[in-house]
Amino acid sequence: MKKVTVNGQGPSGNLALRVYRNAYFRYILFGVIISLLPMLAQSGVMPSSFLVNIGSVLIYAVVAMGLNLLLGYSGLISLGTAGFMGLGAYISGYLTEAMELPFLVAVLVAIVVAALLGTLVGFVSLRVAGIYLAIATLCVSEILRKTFEELDQFTNGFSGFTAGYPILFGISLKREATFVLLTVVLVLVMMLTHNLVNGQMGRALHAMRGSEVAAQAMGINLLKYRLIVFAIATAYAALGGALYMHFVKFSYPSTWIMMFSLNILAVVVIGGLRSIYGTVIGALIVFAVPDLVLKRIPVIGKIDGIAYIFTGVLIILVIMFYPNGVVGLRQDLKRLMSKLFGKKKEGAHHV
Repeated sequence: MKKVTVNGQGPSGNLALRVYRNAYFRYILFGVIISLLPMLAQSGVMPSSFLVNIGSVLIYAVVAMGLNLLLGYSGLISLGTAGFMGLGAYISGYLTEAMELPFLVAVLVAIVVAALLGTLVGFVSLRVAGIYLAIATLCVSEILRKTFEELDQFTNGFSGFTAGYPILFGISLKREATFVLLTVVLVLVMMLTHNLVNGQMGRALHAMRGSEVAAQAMGINLLKYRLIVFAIATAYAALGGALYMHFVKFSYPSTWIMMFSLNILAVVVIGGLRSIYGTVIGALIVFAVPDLVLKRIPVIGKIDGIAYIFTGVLIILVIMFYPNGVVGLRQDLKRLMSKLFGKKKEGAHHV
């Protein structure tokens, strides 16, 4: 009996298409591609300094994913990302270096502590909203930063705290292996975020963002979901801070300032609200392009603060032309390609 094909595709073609369309498969494929970068650095195809920049982008993407959950999906804003990220960095660094606890235990403790503090901020969000919530979270971040400066017996104060690469199951990782670990963590966070936003919680957050009154009328518990989303956002930030401490290997109080929180906010705005891949693209644009591209241009690269100028101009352009983020460029490119190839096909038929 002859097998029927549709559009030239047999059963195996349909299976391959279904596998490719699976979101989890694409996340894993994305991670595999990123994991190949250390091989390029070792072979000399890519400068080794690029690996540090891209590794930092992966960390910032994890952190920005939490803020995207908060801002993009639930409509709540936070300017306290830097403080919670610094908290995760110092906790994991102190536990691994001073107390010699395993890396995974230190990261877990950092996440739990940050999530508990995030839950308290969630209670505050029930009383204030909008710009007042942003100011409240900024105050929390500044309190944490000041604590990093003054609690020098744990943080070394202004001198900063240093840590080594992670040790997993008795194996001491080097820079390339740590980069792969960052990639694995990012892929897992992307999968977790995908599950959250496409499940019951995602529908509840979407309803809250649209109208809290309507959400309550639908039976959505605002207290429950606000506490959860703040806890998750701060947990992501602490996870990113812990990874930062063990990849960059140092932390200074001056790192965790308001400008850093604004840069993470820029990642979400430029990359795209409610977009997982857009968050990664935004982190690449905000944190990698100025160092890897702009600073290497002969004249422009010598301008002080070029990164801030670039980010500011880009935010304005994105808000004007792509309010949903640069991830919207994909649809425009698809339409452009379809028009171009469509015209070519029509011209071929007329010949």
